[in-house]
Amino acid sequence: MQAAIDLAKISYENNEVPVGAIVVLENNIIGKGSNSVISDKNVSAHAEINAIRDASRNIGNYRLINCSIYVTLEPCHMCAKAISDARIDNLVFATEEPKTGSIVSIDNIYDRNILNHSVQYQFGLLKDESSKLLKKFFKDKR
Repeated sequence: MQAAIDLAKISYENNEVPVGAIVVLENNIIGKGSNSVISDKNVSAHAEINAIRDASRNIGNYRLINCSIYVTLEPCHMCAKAISDARIDNLVFATEEPKTGSIVSIDNIYDRNILNHSVQYQFGLLKDESSKLLKKFFKDKR
């Protein structure tokens, strides 16, 4: 998770919402992503999507079987669906997103039997560090 937080700090420095994500296979980081919606002028350039794209390029497959993804913020619906569609087995996120979080905050998408791939999840790893970075970012914006 620390590697994801380091990527979130890069987003922060680039004036993006500070979210970072890594994809891990057999204890090796195979994909990295940070939030780049503004700089890429692309609403889908969330950290999770960028990390999935990077991992898929690196292993030469759009299926990320036996992988885990670590994210500094609870994924939105778009990212949760991408994680499932990539066949990632495990999601670990640092802190909840009360406005758009699709895992435990406004929805429980992975707890319903609507997707054709089951993703296990947990949250709270390095929660304080991730939360502080996000709060500082939005405080600086005001």
